[in-house]
Amino acid sequence: MIAIIDYDMGNLKSVHKAFESVGHRATVTREPKEIADASHVVLPGVGAFGDCMRNLERYGLVEPVLGAIRAGKPFLGICLGFQLLFSESEEFGTHRGLGVIPGRVVRFAPGGFATPMKVPHMGWNSIAVRKRSPVLDGVPDGAFMYFVHSYYVVPDDQSLACTMTDYGRPFVSSVARDNIFACQFHPEKSQSAGLRIIRNFGGLS
Repeated sequence: MIAIIDYDMGNLKSVHKAFESVGHRATVTREPKEIADASHVVLPGVGAFGDCMRNLERYGLVEPVLGAIRAGKPFLGICLGFQLLFSESEEFGTHRGLGVIPGRVVRFAPGGFATPMKVPHMGWNSIAVRKRSPVLDGVPDGAFMYFVHSYYVVPDDQSLACTMTDYGRPFVSSVARDNIFACQFHPEKSQSAGLRIIRNFGGLS
């Protein structure tokens, strides 16, 4: 069973529906025992970084999340659930993250673009595959994914980047390390290529 973590900050229905649509059983939960018993764990997220961290703490979900990662379960972070894995974010002040992946979450600076760009970065954009992960099997280089975000991650170790995406400048749009795959884009909203990622992740052992 795949556990999709419910901390009142994610688009849970669409993530759950995506897993079910490709034949993987999934449940939306905030129960530590269900998370501990799950074969795979998904951390989605929509909203502000600081609010998300507070909700994880309020529901007692920080340790279940970290425990799942330590246990080696396949772990998927989506959008803000991707960003929360990092050390800190500058969104509305400095906020500490889960600290699983060293690095920072920083804002797109519209004035820093060579040509005027809107923030948030919203809509379809392509991913350039830098290194392959089993989660990306069958996903072509240059596939289009759906993004909605104003902040992006800057890992201390750039070799963790699986894909890069260009929005005024290249930024890391997914990472992989050990049992973790995490992405800035929304695979559950990214049609066939995104559903391939969902299917691949659910098939990991």
